Amino acid sequence: MLERFKNVDLHPDRVSNPMMGTIFEELIRKFNEALNENPGEHFTPRDVVHLMAELLLACDEKRIAKPGVVLTIYDPCCGSGGMLTISKDQIIGSPDRGGINPSAEVHLFGQEVNPSTFAVSKSDLFMKSSDGRDAENILFGSTLSNDRHAERSFDYLIANPPYGKDWKRDEAAVKEEYARGAAGRFSAGLPRISDGQFLFLQHMLAHMRKPEDGGSRVAIIMNGSPLFTGDAGGGESEIRRWILENDWLEALIALPEQLFYNTGIATYVWVLTNRKAAGRRKKVQLISATTFWTQMRRSLGNKRREIPTDKAREIVDLLRDFQESEFIKIFPTTHFGFRKVTVERPLQLNFQATPVRIGRLADETAFAALAIRKRLQRKAACGFRRR
Repeated sequence: MLERFKNVDLHPDRVSNPMMGTIFEELIRKFNEALNENPGEHFTPRDVVHLMAELLLACDEKRIAKPGVVLTIYDPCCGSGGMLTISKDQIIGSPDRGGINPSAEVHLFGQEVNPSTFAVSKSDLFMKSSDGRDAENILFGSTLSNDRHAERSFDYLIANPPYGKDWKRDEAAVKEEYARGAAGRFSAGLPRISDGQFLFLQHMLAHMRKPEDGGSRVAIIMNGSPLFTGDAGGGESEIRRWILENDWLEALIALPEQLFYNTGIATYVWVLTNRKAAGRRKKVQLISATTFWTQMRRSLGNKRREIPTDKAREIVDLLRDFQESEFIKIFPTTHFGFRKVTVERPLQLNFQATPVRIGRLADETAFAALAIRKRLQRKAACGFRRR
């Protein structure tokens, strides 16, 4: 391995930092594939991360461009830190991409439960930041049972939580916090034990700044389960109701399939905020971006499609363009509300013996099979006698 790397020119003049990150993540994917592990737990494809960062910051350019602005970005399951660093690059710029405000002061915060990726994220930020402050803000532990940033709120929150992963390990702590009601992070309800995506979303919403302090924006990517599972009155349904009634959901963006290394399922970006523009209040924007992709020349695991820069820009423009079109539908928040009502009705039968009904007995197979004597006895009991 050393002999092969010795013959490769990896000088920074030839290989940029973002490209080196992509090479590193490709190596992770290859090794995990060989070990039959899940590469999706370590990182999200760069094209998806760039799109999410742009959606997170969309419509906020004026706020970000203010002179001397200080901003915080948080990822509760930060993996190798890609979402945090790319979001920061979107704001201040990078060698290959311009930013919104190069003079902005941006501080990164995160938490990661996997010790290997936690170490990668922390060391990467130590190398990228001059004072090491961002690296010190990346903390180790389970976000659901041990919130290491419990006393903080953030301007921007972004995450790709694990899909369909159970939260049994954190069950006792989560249920204890749920019992605290509004004093805890999970007061809206608990999803099924087999999928903790909604717990991460509630956690992020609990870390938003108050609207009077400037409010926050949230971008989280999840599969279809949080959208569709759970009957009315159930955990998932109650969480959705809580989000809609608080008018936090700004937009839902349906992405193409086959974007991720470890799964080809459909995914959705939820954009939420507690400081909606006046024209968006009490409304939800649905965006169909399932056709905004290009085929990759060579598939990487289950990833066969990617969202290039021009397609990502079109999707972000759809978010900004708050008008119904071929790809956009807008509904009031009440459109998504429903309740399940069980109507109990009494059994309505009557047993009146009439000549017409008794005459039908001859057509009944069970009655025809009775002995003649029993038939006569039954008719006599009903007031009919043989002449």
